[in-house]
Amino acid sequence: MAPPIDSPAAAVPNDSKAGDNNDHLVQSADPEHPANLIPSLCAKFWTLGWVTGTGGGASIRDDDLVYIAPSGVQKELMKADDIYVLSLAAQAKSLDRRSRVYLRSPPRYKPSQCTPLFLAAFTKRGAGCCIHTHSHWAVLVTLILETETHGAPSAGGNGNSREFRINNIEQIKGFGRGFGQTGNLGYHDTLRIPVIENTAHEEDLTEFLEESMDKYPDTYAVLVRRHGVYVWGETVHKAKTQCESLDYLFQLAVEMKRLDLPWITDIEPVKPTSTR
Repeated sequence: MAPPIDSPAAAVPNDSKAGDNNDHLVQSADPEHPANLIPSLCAKFWTLGWVTGTGGGASIRDDDLVYIAPSGVQKELMKADDIYVLSLAAQAKSLDRRSRVYLRSPPRYKPSQCTPLFLAAFTKRGAGCCIHTHSHWAVLVTLILETETHGAPSAGGNGNSREFRINNIEQIKGFGRGFGQTGNLGYHDTLRIPVIENTAHEEDLTEFLEESMDKYPDTYAVLVRRHGVYVWGETVHKAKTQCESLDYLFQLAVEMKRLDLPWITDIEPVKPTSTR
């Protein structure tokens, strides 16, 4: 999933009649088809408290086609028929980034304001999946970082409100080393996640998210202050794994803050004495 973004838009069958809604794009018995997988994932995310109150969402790229959860839908009740589909190549050629022509639109709901942020992950990172959650652990971490800028940093954070950092935690191994690189981070590596400020309209976050991608070329996520987090990966599996790992680390960081434990530590690596 997710070959080059300039794949031909001929992914839409030639026999689709002009003026129809291309409903065939979301009709499949395969549970791994993006139109089925997005509702399934969002239902799971709802049980974790990540997408309550219609917030949050997910998008999957399959070659040139991008499948996107709509706005205003109860995520645990979403169906394949609720999914939007657009052409990534066609959108890349558009002069107006806010004007999007969808190959397939559901009979109800509205396009997600997350759409341009999802597209940024696909175009700038070649991602195959992007997940947006309103996890309260993500929000709390941004609040902790925000609070620390008003005085001397405590042992719980790093004194930089625009960056979450943590190291020497096993779950860090759940993250890749960066775009175009092989392998995952190690136990002693420092995970860095940029933080951007929230805006009144979600679409307006796009330029700030893209700036963070440029500043942090190896990141797989961007935190949004008092809002949530965007996480992406080369595949659905990697995006989901990294989103779960990150939420674990956010929760751990909040608990560490309560105990006045540092997120960044200097621990000397332990080397085995045996070669077995």
